[in-house]
Amino acid sequence: MRTLCASTLIGELFVIGFAGLVAMKDPDLSMGTVWTVSGIAMFLCVLLSGVVTRPGGVALGWALQVALIASGFVVPTMFFLGVVFGALWWASVHYGRKIDEAKARFAAQAEAASAPDAA
Repeated sequence: MRTLCASTLIGELFVIGFAGLVAMKDPDLSMGTVWTVSGIAMFLCVLLSGVVTRPGGVALGWALQVALIASGFVVPTMFFLGVVFGALWWASVHYGRKIDEAKARFAAQAEAASAPDAA
């Protein structure tokens, strides 16, 4: 799960950076505000990539997805991209857990097959 979720978050890091470049064109926003918000979001992407398997990591990832969708109020394209990355986040968590379960099953089967019979 960690690899899939981290890959999604790193992809989001780039999208947030590019959205910051687009948001700079808005005359109502100062460059400092845009890059403070974008920088914090980008930092959270990197941070969450490392802690996604810890308790609360997935929930924080969901909060970031909601924030990404909400950023569509500043950069309208982010509504679409936020939904896309929300779907990718769901798939990363869902299928990542299935992969982790399958790996654990295969490891248990391999261990059972290599263990000497007690009979």
